[in-house]
Amino acid sequence: MSDSAYRVETTSRLAQWRIDNLASCTYRKSDPFKIGKWNWHLSLEKNRVLYVKLYPEISNLTRDNPPIASFIIRVVCSVGDRKTLTHPEITNKKLKSNEDFVWAIEVPLTGKFIIDVEFLDLKTASGDSGEPCSIWAEGLTQKRSNATALASLGRMLTEGIHTDIMINVSDGSIGAHRAILAARSPVFRSMFSHDLKEKELSTINISDMSIDACQAFLNYIYGNIGHEEFLTNRLALLHAADKYDISDLKDACHESLLEDIDAKNVLERLQNASLYQLPRLKTSCMRYLVKFGKIYDIQDDFNAFLLSADRDLIAEIFHEVLNAWKGF
Repeated sequence: MSDSAYRVETTSRLAQWRIDNLASCTYRKSDPFKIGKWNWHLSLEKNRVLYVKLYPEISNLTRDNPPIASFIIRVVCSVGDRKTLTHPEITNKKLKSNEDFVWAIEVPLTGKFIIDVEFLDLKTASGDSGEPCSIWAEGLTQKRSNATALASLGRMLTEGIHTDIMINVSDGSIGAHRAILAARSPVFRSMFSHDLKEKELSTINISDMSIDACQAFLNYIYGNIGHEEFLTNRLALLHAADKYDISDLKDACHESLLEDIDAKNVLERLQNASLYQLPRLKTSCMRYLVKFGKIYDIQDDFNAFLLSADRDLIAEIFHEVLNAWKGF
């Protein structure tokens, strides 16, 4: 049997194990694959019933901080009508050994099939309170804004201390500081360095941004943004970062958008990846749709997407589909 028979393909929160053939009275364990902080295994045991197990690899990390997992696991027949068996959603289950999650499938399976695991959350018990805390709850952007040196900048924005420029958006206005905007964005610096209307009138008009998105944008610039605020406004922040040439914000949005691709957002993410030239996000969305077969689960949405998407992007998608068909 080839090495690929044991390999599990992964994205940030999705794992798939492709099984070409599984004879009766057979046991098979996958190679380790990494999701979150842990290495994981899937195993199959087939007698009269097929037993599917998911468990973390035995290690000091697993012993000291066993994962508390929420996930959806499916078995997808990869031939014919792609019949899918789905286990009820698992929520906040501590997994330490290969006996902590066992799925007994009595429906006979023949031919090729896929074990599909979508991790919704992974938690560990925190050292202080012992309360479970998501490993994905804190982002790099929040850590950047926690430095003490940025606290005074945040107060300058929130308290409106000596503001000297007004930003007018679609549903309100916010005061800011030319020097800080110019230091963070070469586009703003150019506005204030030349005899443009923004310099003369001490105003900047951004008609394609809401007051909430603008507040989040300024909070990031001033180092005062919270994680939830960042997540809520990611796409608006990506647009602003691209428009005003703030590369670190664009990178932060890119990294964050890679972390939680799912069936509800993958087409929007793919469109934005193409629009803002985010190659890793585009590749991840393509893999999710094509390599992991999720394109079949959202056919109606995908057909609607094809009516408005860029022609070059559509051509790329169909190229990936053709390559996947050749390789399966």
